[in-house]
Amino acid sequence: MSERFTIARLTHEGEHFEILVKPQSALSYRLGKVTSISEVLVTDTVFTDSNKGLKPSEDKLSKAFGTTDPLKIASIILKKGTLQLTTEQRKQLIEEKRKRIISFISRQCVDPKTNLPHPPIRIERAMGQIHFSIDPYKEVEEQAKEIVKLLRPILPLKMEKVSVAIHIPPEHASKVYGTAKGFGTIKREEWRADGSWFAVVELPAGLYGPFLEKLGDMTRGKLETKMVR
Repeated sequence: MSERFTIARLTHEGEHFEILVKPQSALSYRLGKVTSISEVLVTDTVFTDSNKGLKPSEDKLSKAFGTTDPLKIASIILKKGTLQLTTEQRKQLIEEKRKRIISFISRQCVDPKTNLPHPPIRIERAMGQIHFSIDPYKEVEEQAKEIVKLLRPILPLKMEKVSVAIHIPPEHASKVYGTAKGFGTIKREEWRADGSWFAVVELPAGLYGPFLEKLGDMTRGKLETKMVR
């Protein structure tokens, strides 16, 4: 692989398609940071084997992608196919995904003995013992659930949701609404005649403490909360 370009590949019904792309621009495009496919491509040619310079027929392109437009095809390949990463890019993506997985487990899981979340550093140390290979492209939640199963013998974990009833006074109700929705799912709500807001919010057990702390800060402690079944 050249430092100037790398390859993105997609296989559709046994047919292989490749494009040549700029490594950093291609990764940024895949992550949604770059929107122009033209900035990514080394050439707008679609190959079946770029090393040999082999190209597919227009019929094959049309059958696989519904178009023969190379820019549209390149976008599909880059978004849905496999991008060949540089060593540094792969390390960077894996590290970012690892941090997101740790954060997810810390938010979603609690220690069944205390019903409190484990600190991220404790989860990170435990992950170091199971030697799980993080996939830079695989979804955070999917990998986190696999990791939780492997961690349980060395770190007690349970994924649980709690429901919290909150009553917010009128002067804070409107600004709290969006925050509450960001923490979990509003299962029931009621705007009362005095302008106050009542709601039952379902959220991951690991977020219960941060949720109450955030709402307490926003309302300066002027709120009512209660755990509900």
